[in-house]
Amino acid sequence: MKTNSPLQWLTSREGIYYLLLALLLVVVLPLLLDPFRLNMVGKYLTYAFAAIGLVMCWGKAGILSLGQGVFFGLGGYCMAMFLKLEASTPEATKNQSTPGIPDFMDWNQITELPGFWQPFHSFSFTLIAVIAVPVLLAFIIGVAMFKRRVGGVYFAIITQAIAAILTILIIGQQGLTGGVNGITDLQTLMGWNIRTDMAKTTLYFVCVGLLFLSLLVARHVQNAKLGRILVAMRDQENRVRFSGYDVASFKVFVFCLAAGLAGIGGALFTLQVGFMSPSFVGIVPSILFTLQVGFMSPSFVGIVPSIEMVVFCALGGRYSLLGGVYGALLVNAAKSGFSESFPELWPYAMGALFIGVVLAFPNGLAGLYERYIMPLEKRLPVIGKYLDKDKPAPQAPPVVSDQLSAEKP
Repeated sequence: MKTNSPLQWLTSREGIYYLLLALLLVVVLPLLLDPFRLNMVGKYLTYAFAAIGLVMCWGKAGILSLGQGVFFGLGGYCMAMFLKLEASTPEATKNQSTPGIPDFMDWNQITELPGFWQPFHSFSFTLIAVIAVPVLLAFIIGVAMFKRRVGGVYFAIITQAIAAILTILIIGQQGLTGGVNGITDLQTLMGWNIRTDMAKTTLYFVCVGLLFLSLLVARHVQNAKLGRILVAMRDQENRVRFSGYDVASFKVFVFCLAAGLAGIGGALFTLQVGFMSPSFVGIVPSILFTLQVGFMSPSFVGIVPSIEMVVFCALGGRYSLLGGVYGALLVNAAKSGFSESFPELWPYAMGALFIGVVLAFPNGLAGLYERYIMPLEKRLPVIGKYLDKDKPAPQAPPVVSDQLSAEKP
């Protein structure tokens, strides 16, 4: 349904859902949670950026990517490189063999800062790189794959392989990337201590603000003609191609959009956590990390986090932008609570959750809400008076290829 003004949209059913999410994140949680727990919610929200991108990429366009952790990690590493260089001044590293370079480089007998690290002295360049580097990689992958009409399960496997390759590359280049430990001990941003409770709370609200900005951008794409083309590609790709549209270009665009959103999430994660690392190998390191930091999320680049991001999207509802946000919050909250008591069982619980979602309610929580809760709302006059009753259900989007054919000159 189209609205003529922001006020009309805010009073519609969809707008009220956005307002309720804002109320939860901006008012309710900050009042109920202490700074430590609020910081944990902020970490969960960083994954929501990747989930929103997956809703656009998988739910709207039908492109299942199992490598979103790559783009999340690249954005995080870009921010971590800037923070590490800020902490590696000659004065702060005067006890090293080579002052002025990150400590892990000094440990690996590197005597000069590598050339690709040099631009990250600039905060402006870093902010651009957080989005540009993941988008550039996504563009290269997308052009190479989609121009050759590689899709479906083959594309999913290729993106998963890329996640594994990047993890191995980062771990192997220990002197340049920090290896398996990653880039750690990040304390300040432009001289501002990001490890204090006040800083963590501030970063939480920054994360919430950027999250809603990302939601509005994704919603704009979804409601534009471009969004109808993406849905048509998902349902009837050949008919869209025969109508004269360049399907590969649209796929590249939405894949790059998802990569850019994941990169923003990764940068915010680095700021809130204070480090960025590749995927650990195996379950045992995951358990040890859980015991150290209190929640089971040791890997931010490789295969495991990429699959977890798909679970966030599937649980919340792969057709719903807000569903992706709630999916990221709920799964990570469950992960934190469950893994504190039974860390070794959480991977099996995650697998069972994914299988259960696919079999029991393939449209996620958003689909359950549309099917069972919305009919009850219509029977309540107090709610029904203010909520728009014409919002289409997300679980069975219409095929729009015929309409696009008619619109094509």
